[in-house]
Amino acid sequence: MAKRTVFFVCQSCGAESPRWMGKCPVCNEWNTLVEETTVVSKRKESRSWVQRSKPMPLTEIESTAEPRFSSGIKELDRVLGGGLVPGCLGLIGGDPGIGKSTLLLQVASAVAKTQGPVLYVTGEESLPQLKLRAVRLGAMEERLIAVSESNTVEVCRIIKEENPKLVIVDSIQTMFVDEVSSPPGSVGQVRESTGRFLQAAKGSDTAILLVGHVTKGGNLAGPKVLEHAVDFVLYFEGETHTSFRIIRSVKNRFGSTHEVGIFEMTERGLVPVENPSQFLLSQRPVGSSGSVVVPCMEGTRPLLVEVQALAAPAPFGGNPRRQTTGVDYQRFSIILAVLEKRQGYPLQTQDVFLNVAGGLKLDEPAVDLGIAVAVASSVQNVGVNPYCAVFGEIGLAGEIRAVRGVEQRLRELHRLGFKRCVIPKPNVQGNEPIEVIGVSTIQEALKNTIGNKG
Repeated sequence: MAKRTVFFVCQSCGAESPRWMGKCPVCNEWNTLVEETTVVSKRKESRSWVQRSKPMPLTEIESTAEPRFSSGIKELDRVLGGGLVPGCLGLIGGDPGIGKSTLLLQVASAVAKTQGPVLYVTGEESLPQLKLRAVRLGAMEERLIAVSESNTVEVCRIIKEENPKLVIVDSIQTMFVDEVSSPPGSVGQVRESTGRFLQAAKGSDTAILLVGHVTKGGNLAGPKVLEHAVDFVLYFEGETHTSFRIIRSVKNRFGSTHEVGIFEMTERGLVPVENPSQFLLSQRPVGSSGSVVVPCMEGTRPLLVEVQALAAPAPFGGNPRRQTTGVDYQRFSIILAVLEKRQGYPLQTQDVFLNVAGGLKLDEPAVDLGIAVAVASSVQNVGVNPYCAVFGEIGLAGEIRAVRGVEQRLRELHRLGFKRCVIPKPNVQGNEPIEVIGVSTIQEALKNTIGNKG
């Protein structure tokens, strides 16, 4: 007997609700909940792909290292924790036009060339369109098999027959199962299709990568079960009008979730950036006020980024504007309050804008001191020494707190020719490769970078 389910889904964030509401309780958008009806009939397929197992003590389970194979792209392997694991199910999301399909076609070509047959399932493009893109990227390989198909059951049948090393599904929102009456892209279809692909991946040694659409809020479209079911979730970040792209892991059962891969979009596709710090600082305005270099840690990799601040008199008196790009707005507001309270900067009459050059998003506390120095530099219109960098966490009392990864940060600064760095005093060891200045308060930090406020 068929099972009929009626629920409401937010078209902005994908949240589900058993009843209609005027405002979504998750994203707080108005009039975004629409009704969806899912009819699932009793299917005859059994979960024969999934190997049966019996309960056993955890101590008796044999420990084996997860075998991996390279995706053919070094930066992507870094984010994945060393490569793809056979039988894994992954999800890659990002804004339209950011380069998801381009990257995955390059991965498909590399794996087909070195590892084995690859199946590329396209539900959004015709096969001639896919070939045109493959020719442009130089991704023509004999063992790269392409199929234009949106029926999930048919795709699973092809996977079982061909037994490829890797399967790429572009995208999960175009796939459908006949037993579910709702249209492709609905919550019911996405949930059911993901479940079928999960069975196909776990019941074989085939790695499956799903491309996912995102909502206008930047979240992956569809139910949250989509992210829970897969082994890893990767986000493609960057602005479509720039060549800089970043892949960030937000979930990874086989590795760290702190690594990032950095790419540059070219006519020949996405090219890994071998020296990201130099790439990020290549257009830095040397000697300009409001600009400071901060060494940040992305997983185990140190990156030198430029933090820019601009302070200008507010045209409306007591209603100054605050705007940030690349850092948390709440943290930014706290640092401005510390500068006002501890240093006496009249920021209540200043519009303050902050930007992290290159499109990076920084969330570690070590960037606090860089934000404070950049804002103070702009307010006083005094430039920071171009060969000096800063990092450290700022407390509410104006104290500078220790951070992790100091040795890696200083080595990266030394490699790119920096001479001095202002760091938290507890992090000073005495054997640093460049000159370091340990500071305990924000007043000491500003004195050693731009001079005290006069």
